[in-house]
Amino acid sequence: MDTTLDDPLVGRVLDGRYRVDARIAAGGMATVYRAVDTRLDRVLALKVMHPALAADAAFVDRFIREAKSVARLAHPNVVAVFDQGTDGPYTYLAMEYVSGCTLRDVLRERGALRPRAALDILEPVLAALGAAHRAGFVHRDMKPENVLIGDDGRVKVADFGLVRSVDSVTNTTGSVLGTVSYLAPEQIENGVADTRVDVYACGVVLYEMLTGAKPHPGGSPAQVLFRHLNEDVPPPSAAVPGLPAALDRLVATATARRPELRPHDAAALLGLALDARAQLGDAELDAVPPQARAEERTATEDRTSVIPRLVALREEPVHHTSRLAAPPIPDPDPAADRRGGHGGHGGRRPRRGTLLVIAGVLLALGLGTGVWYISAGQFTKVPNLLGKTEEQARDQLSAAGLGVKRVDRKFSDAFDRGTVMNTDPPGGKRIRGNGSVTITVSRGPQVIAVPDLKGKPLEAAKAELTAAGLAPGIVTQAFSQDVAQGSVIGSDPAGGQKRAPDTAVSLVVSKGRPVPVPNVTGKPVDQARAALEGLGLKVETAPGQVDSPSPAGTVAGQSVGAGAQAAAGDTVTLTVSKGPRQIPVPDVTGQDADAARKALEAAGFKVKVDRPFLSFSNTVDSQSVPGGQSAPEGGTITIRTKGL
Repeated sequence: MDTTLDDPLVGRVLDGRYRVDARIAAGGMATVYRAVDTRLDRVLALKVMHPALAADAAFVDRFIREAKSVARLAHPNVVAVFDQGTDGPYTYLAMEYVSGCTLRDVLRERGALRPRAALDILEPVLAALGAAHRAGFVHRDMKPENVLIGDDGRVKVADFGLVRSVDSVTNTTGSVLGTVSYLAPEQIENGVADTRVDVYACGVVLYEMLTGAKPHPGGSPAQVLFRHLNEDVPPPSAAVPGLPAALDRLVATATARRPELRPHDAAALLGLALDARAQLGDAELDAVPPQARAEERTATEDRTSVIPRLVALREEPVHHTSRLAAPPIPDPDPAADRRGGHGGHGGRRPRRGTLLVIAGVLLALGLGTGVWYISAGQFTKVPNLLGKTEEQARDQLSAAGLGVKRVDRKFSDAFDRGTVMNTDPPGGKRIRGNGSVTITVSRGPQVIAVPDLKGKPLEAAKAELTAAGLAPGIVTQAFSQDVAQGSVIGSDPAGGQKRAPDTAVSLVVSKGRPVPVPNVTGKPVDQARAALEGLGLKVETAPGQVDSPSPAGTVAGQSVGAGAQAAAGDTVTLTVSKGPRQIPVPDVTGQDADAARKALEAAGFKVKVDRPFLSFSNTVDSQSVPGGQSAPEGGTITIRTKGL
């Protein structure tokens, strides 16, 4: 049923500027409309926050943050944000309107895609996210619904409403935002969201494009979350036999359950995607997949949700009472505790922290109430220490009857300096009551001193930057009196300044001392060549010759003008003259001398008037080149007036 007519915003003009024409889509936090900017007369999309949420300062801040963040990206594969404002109870974003469909629409209609089509969609998505990651932002809600495919084939990433600054991403104890089918394990378990959660979600989206189904379907969101925490994403070829191993490896790398095993951001994953494509032939890229089975899922599985994460649970045993069938939970196994993970790229046993998360999801989504039975006895649960100071962590471990085995210190971009970034065993794991825990404390973001590259050859400078953990950036050239040609004059940031790993460092490379270019126009070609080569310049002659006032065989023009500065080894191209152009001479005999002069000058000649002694006539008696004959353009024609 079309509810557009019942929408109070359709037909209104928001903020005296945006005329709302139709509703496009509605979500849990906002509704998107097609609108017209009446000032600029262009169609755009208006994302309007639900009025009930506008009173929540956190949601309003998120809206404003989205506008500012996306406005800074200015990337062709990111849906642009033009404006942000408020009109009464309505808070809105004015965004680029993309006429087309979403990737979800494509998957519903077609099922599994050919590998070439999947990569054609994935690569611009990764390019957009890579730009966001390098600008310091994490999307946090990547899914097919947020991938727009325009009628012209362009792919754009939308809905940066959950965007967060990479620098501000830390462990949270309140809630997790996102869509259950695409949440990374660390989002579910600890609330940690850095660039690698987007990498994980893109791996899930790639799996879905290649197979037509999600890797971890379930009868409820809780079951989906449980599988993301405890099961590896299967290889796509298991669902679609014949898919190349390169695509299996790409999905496995992107969806590693341990974030440190994934590419560090979308730009790095894009490089792997391009490598995978290069390994495939046309037959593999264009292989038609079999019709994927229809996938069953709950209505909330594709919806962005706010999922509380429970951080405490009573220790006494209770009975499980729930309307939902829950995955079986194995009893604690001390031997397994000692063994650690069990295969895969990040495998691990279900932990009590996992069970708490799932219980929280059940409560948050209104799908039933209940708790899991937890056996008590000689084992103690390791407290969740992530984000705590070292002193707080020691106190909590002591209160739980546990000791500190050792303290490691590592760099981290996600955790503040001095806070706990990891524990072994991890939080939620059950260990013997007198056990000890290794804690890893953040040393803060790792910074690298930019090396002093002045005077070093360009390739050597690039190699030194790469070895230091930085990235060679844009290279420009400039003249230098003291730095040899091809060597580095300076860098930005300058040598000695400290930057985060992978920061791009732009380089200025010397063109050597400037060489003033002389004027060789009108000189014989051999003479001009000798003069230029004597200054260290290379000389080429243009093919063919041109008409020119300069004599034939001389230089008619030069590619680098006289007085300009060039570098040693630069090439100057000379254009050779074939002499003046021959043009017809007008017949001006019998004409008044002044009129004759004008006629000849208009034809392209210079004019000289010869008047005989004691001649009082102004009539042309003769001309040096008879009318009808040709003469060099720019040459001089002499006209003589009648004598006595």
